[in-house]
Amino acid sequence: MAVRGTGSLLVGLVVLLHTWRAGAAVEVIMEDKVKVYLGREAQINCSYTSDDGSGGVTLEWFYETLSGAKVKERIFYQDSIMKIIEKGSRFTDRISVNHTNSGVILTIRDVQLEDELDFICAIKSLTDGSEEGRTKLRVFVKPQLPTIEAVPSGISISEENPSKIGSCEVKNGYPQPNITWYKDKIPLRNIPNEVIVLSSVTTESSGLFSVESELSKKIVKEDKDAFFYCEVTYFVPGGTLMSETDRINVTVYYPSTAVKIWVESPKGKIKEGDSVELHCSGNGNNPSSVFTIKYLKDDVSWDVNIKLLENVTRQNSGVYECTSTDVEIFVELSNNTEVFVNYLDPAFVTPHELNVVDKGDDLNATCNALSSLPTETTWFKNGQEVSKSHTLFLRNATFDTAGMYECVVTVPEIEGMTTSGSMHVHVQGPPEIMRTPLTEIETYEQTVELVCDVRGYPPPFIIWTISDEKITTLASNEETGYGSKSVVKVDGTSNATVTCNATNGLGTDTMVFNIKAKIVTHTTTPAVTTISSATVISSTTSAITTISSTTAGAANRPEETRKDSKGFITAVIIILILLLAILGSVLFFLYKKGKICGRSGKQDLTKEKSSKDNIVVEMTRDNTEEAILLGVNGEKQPPTEQ
Repeated sequence: MAVRGTGSLLVGLVVLLHTWRAGAAVEVIMEDKVKVYLGREAQINCSYTSDDGSGGVTLEWFYETLSGAKVKERIFYQDSIMKIIEKGSRFTDRISVNHTNSGVILTIRDVQLEDELDFICAIKSLTDGSEEGRTKLRVFVKPQLPTIEAVPSGISISEENPSKIGSCEVKNGYPQPNITWYKDKIPLRNIPNEVIVLSSVTTESSGLFSVESELSKKIVKEDKDAFFYCEVTYFVPGGTLMSETDRINVTVYYPSTAVKIWVESPKGKIKEGDSVELHCSGNGNNPSSVFTIKYLKDDVSWDVNIKLLENVTRQNSGVYECTSTDVEIFVELSNNTEVFVNYLDPAFVTPHELNVVDKGDDLNATCNALSSLPTETTWFKNGQEVSKSHTLFLRNATFDTAGMYECVVTVPEIEGMTTSGSMHVHVQGPPEIMRTPLTEIETYEQTVELVCDVRGYPPPFIIWTISDEKITTLASNEETGYGSKSVVKVDGTSNATVTCNATNGLGTDTMVFNIKAKIVTHTTTPAVTTISSATVISSTTSAITTISSTTAGAANRPEETRKDSKGFITAVIIILILLLAILGSVLFFLYKKGKICGRSGKQDLTKEKSSKDNIVVEMTRDNTEEAILLGVNGEKQPPTEQ
C-alpha cells in the first residue's frame, strides 16, 4: 500500500510539472497588415511574453516574399550580448529596432514598392521555447486625376454594332485602380451587342499601374441628351477613395420625322421695310438632309435652311414652304408657314394742301391713310397737338387760325409704323397790322429800323411814307404764313413821321411811327494858363459868354430840343453866379490885406511902372474869334494897345 501511494504521488508531480511548463511558453502578437504611402515611414510592432524577460530571449527579424518562390532572409538579430543589423540587405540602411514595455518595434524608412513583403518577428527563450509572428506590409500610391476623351465624330443610330463612345485613363496608382463607366449616374456593365467595356492595365517602369478603359455602346436617339463619365476608385491606407472625370456628350445622328418653318425675326408682327429671317429645320439630326425654302406665290426657291428677306413690302406676303430631303434614304418631308407684311400708305389730307377760309367761317379737314391695321391720327400746329382725331374742326376762323397743320397717322400695334401729311390754311380778310408799343421813338442813332408786320389774306401790299413821300424802294418786304412783313430804315438825326400802309383789296390798315431825334451837347472847358484873380474873372466871363452863345444857338433849333436844354442852362447860370459871389468875397479880402492893387508894403523902384496892369484873355464864341483886352477895372482896350 505504501509503495502504491508513493508511485501515485510521483506521477502527479510529473503531470503538474508538465502542465506548469506548458503555461509558461513564449507568446508573440503582431498586426495582420500595416499600410503606408510610398516614401513614408512604416512601423511594425511585435509584442511578446516570456518568463525569461527581454534579457533572456533572442530576437530576430526576417522578411519573406509574398509570391513565387518564398525566400526568408534575416535582417536583424539581438540577444543578451549583441545587436546586429545584417549587412548587404536591402534594409541595412533603412531600419531600426526599438524596445517597448510590451515588445519591440521595427521601423522602416523611405518605404518602396519592393518593400511590400511579409515581416517575421521570431522570439527564442532559454526555458520557454520559441515563437514567431508575421505582418504583411502594404504600400500605396495615390494615382493622378483621371481623364476622359469623347469620339470626335457623330454616331448614327442606324449603326448595327456598338460604337465607341470614348475612353478613360488613370495613371500611376498602386495598387491597381478600378474604372467604372456611367451614363447619367447609372453604371454601365457589359451587355452583349449593347454595351462593351474594355480595360487594359499597364505596369510602368516605376512599378506603378496605369489603367485605360474604353466604352462602346449601341446608340439610340435618347443618347443625344445623355452625359457619360468615368469613376475611378483606388486604395489608400485609410480605405478606398473615388474621383470622377468630366462629363461628355456625343453627337447622335438620327433622321427627321417632321420639319417646320418659322419666322425667326422680327418677333411679332412684320411691317414694310423690315428684314425677315426665315428658318427651316427638321426634328432630326442628319447630315445627309438637304433643305429648301420656296415662295409658293412666285415659285421661287432657295437651297438653304435660313433665308433673309431684306426691306420687305406687302408683295412679300404669302406662303413659304420648307422641304427636307434625306439623300441617303430618299425620304422627303415638308411644311409651310404664311408670312403677312403689314402696310401703311402715305397720309391723305382733305381738303388738299392749300386751303383758304374767310375770316369767321368754319373749316373741316380729314386725314386718313390706308393700312392693314387700325390707325390713330393726331393733328399738330407748330409742334403743338391741337386735335386727336381723323377729322380736324376749325370754328370761327381768325388770323390766329392760319398756319401749317400736320397730321400724323400711327399704327398702335407696331412701333415705328407711322406716316404724315400737311395742310396750309389761309384766313382771308382785310389787313390787320400787329400793333407795337414802340410807335413813339426817341433816338440818338443815325438810322432807325422800323418793322410793319401785317396779317391778312391775300398777302397785303405794304407802302411806307415819310413826309408824304413814298419810300417803298428802301423797304425789305416778304410774305409770311399769315400775311406780309416789311422792314425799312430811315434817318434818325431829325424828327420825322413815318407811316406804314397795308392793303390787299379787301381793306386797308395804317400805323404811324413818330421819330424824335435827340441832340448830344458837348461843352469844352477853356485851359487856364495864368492863375490870378483876373484870369478867374475872365474865365467866368468866357463861360457866361459861351452859355449865352449856346442859348442863342438853341433858339434856332427845333422846339423840342430847346425844351431839353433850358433846364441845363438855368442850372449852369445859377452855379456861375454863386462862384462869382465867392470870388468877390475873396478879392475883397485880399484887397484889404494889401495883396492886390498896389497895396503891398514893398514895391520894385527900378521897374518902370505901367499906367495899367493889363491881362490878355482869348475867348471863342461859336465860330467867330474876337481878341478882347481887359484891364484890372474891366475896361475894354483898343486893339492898338495890345
